[in-house]
Amino acid sequence: MTTAARATGVLRIAPRRRTPLLPRELVDGRELLYFLTLRDVKIRYKQTVLGILWAVLQPLLTMFVFTVFFGRLAKVPSDGVPYAVFALCGLVPWTFFANTLQATSLSLVNNGNLLSKIYFPRIAVPLAAVGAGLVDLAVSFVVLVGYAAFRGLVLGPRLLLLPVLVLICVMTLVGAGSWLAALNVAFRDIRYTTPFLVQLWFFLTPVVYPSSLLTGAWRTVYALNPMVAVTEGFRWSLVGTSADMARLLPASALSATLLLVGGLYAFHRREPSFADVV
Repeated sequence: MTTAARATGVLRIAPRRRTPLLPRELVDGRELLYFLTLRDVKIRYKQTVLGILWAVLQPLLTMFVFTVFFGRLAKVPSDGVPYAVFALCGLVPWTFFANTLQATSLSLVNNGNLLSKIYFPRIAVPLAAVGAGLVDLAVSFVVLVGYAAFRGLVLGPRLLLLPVLVLICVMTLVGAGSWLAALNVAFRDIRYTTPFLVQLWFFLTPVVYPSSLLTGAWRTVYALNPMVAVTEGFRWSLVGTSADMARLLPASALSATLLLVGGLYAFHRREPSFADVV
């Protein structure tokens, strides 16, 4: 107890000083992050008939609808590969991104009872939501590879780029998700704003159309959306489309990094008020 504490008779318990990007408490409490992630996975599929198969059915059923309306009726180009494969390669990372972003934005509010009772690094809560989404991505990715092989498409060394693409997607999710989660604690209408944001982001991402429809400098500006390199990169890696990854990847990686740093900083600034407001 300090001299000031002895004089006033008040003992103030506070967390150790930490950096906004990598709290030491989070590194020390990595087991907590693991159990929070495991809990989120179990809760997501608790009392469901199909369980984790929903991670497969959602992109598959959406692929079927998009193939009929965009591939057959609208005749949207697909960079020389079957439109069904083209759409599924974009839908697998996008479904992971869209579902996880919404779950991350609600993560702090949904864990309000936990936040108000004990202290732990709050960033572990949105990170656990992202970790749970990665489980779905792994399952749907296996189905994607199997479907591409079934359609006769040969997989090659371009697959080595996939971990980089997943990392860019995770950085985007942690940056945007932590920012939205922090705002949602103070402004509960964020939960209604996030679905609209995801829908708008969908149309700004080449999920149902190729980025090759844009030319010149506009393609670089377009790639400032981090999910552009992710969706086009999945196609480029798996089925060998002609996406200009040399232009798309640096721009998307840069914007994902800036979003990550900005989101974590905003989360860090608002973190002390979470337990009082939530």
